[in-house]
Amino acid sequence: MKALRRMILAALGLTLIVVVFGAYVRLSDAGLGCPDWPGCYGHPTPAHAASQIREAEALQPGGPVSVPKAWKEMIHRYLAASLGLLIIALAIQSWRKRREPGSAPMVATSLVGVVVFQGLLGKWTVTLLLKPAIVTGHLLGGLTTLGLLVWLALRVCQRERHVVPAGLLAAARLGLLLLAVQIALGGWTSTNYAALACQDLPRCHGSWMPEADFANAFHVVRELGMDADGGLLSQQALTAIHWTHRVGALVAGSYLLLLAGLLARHRALRGHALMLALALGLQLGLGVANVLLSLPLPLAVAHNAGAALLLLVLVAINHTLVRDPALRPVRGSSNANAYA
Repeated sequence: MKALRRMILAALGLTLIVVVFGAYVRLSDAGLGCPDWPGCYGHPTPAHAASQIREAEALQPGGPVSVPKAWKEMIHRYLAASLGLLIIALAIQSWRKRREPGSAPMVATSLVGVVVFQGLLGKWTVTLLLKPAIVTGHLLGGLTTLGLLVWLALRVCQRERHVVPAGLLAAARLGLLLLAVQIALGGWTSTNYAALACQDLPRCHGSWMPEADFANAFHVVRELGMDADGGLLSQQALTAIHWTHRVGALVAGSYLLLLAGLLARHRALRGHALMLALALGLQLGLGVANVLLSLPLPLAVAHNAGAALLLLVLVAINHTLVRDPALRPVRGSSNANAYA
């Protein structure tokens, strides 16, 4: 099991790198640095495609294609491909060790399916010219991969689990769901370039109810920067996207803070409560800073990393909790090991 454990931890670390570096590529406008897939102008590296890249840059100076942007995009593809191969090897090893506790071969196989679909989303991100629905789906796929790997890592390491009332377990599950929705809203905000649609806090354009076009804002099947009828996406639509993300942050943040308080009532879970509160505070602080400082690239990337951190913490919390049919309170760590 040591080999499997190491493979899972390596895949988990690489997934974090891929997710954060992918955010950097997107936020630095390098998503079309190589406008074909899987290579760069049909070549394995931007160095081999230098002449085509220079021609494209000459035709559109400051556009999506340049040597630095091409390298950013291709490095992300190399990392993602390496992760895919590692996850396939992990699934094979998991099936080989399927009779040992914690191996979870079905989860590992599900990961292969997610990664294959991620590869397709990565291809469509480029070939369909950064359609918001595809780019957002690609972000969610990366974080799904991260969440499954965190679950696998905790399982294979046989981390201690705690018996809790059914209500607390349901609250933790709801917290994970709310975070998923908020991450999707954040991805939609980023992929539609709506992060600075409201530049004042706590209101938007000086109003608690800014003028907004929700119909076009959340019309999924459309081109980047376009509305459902093919016209330019209005400022009111961008405002609707941004404002919804802010309201979502308020709702999800308030709920997760309440969840941290519920967890803190149980001595064995206070460490998890503290991690949740710290990760939540960091993410909310980064969100506010991005608006006040007009979205500097390092802070924008850190905000994406903060979402990944919150996901990691909430998956760990949900893995830790085990429902008690008799509604017994959490017991001390020495007697509450209910790992299954």
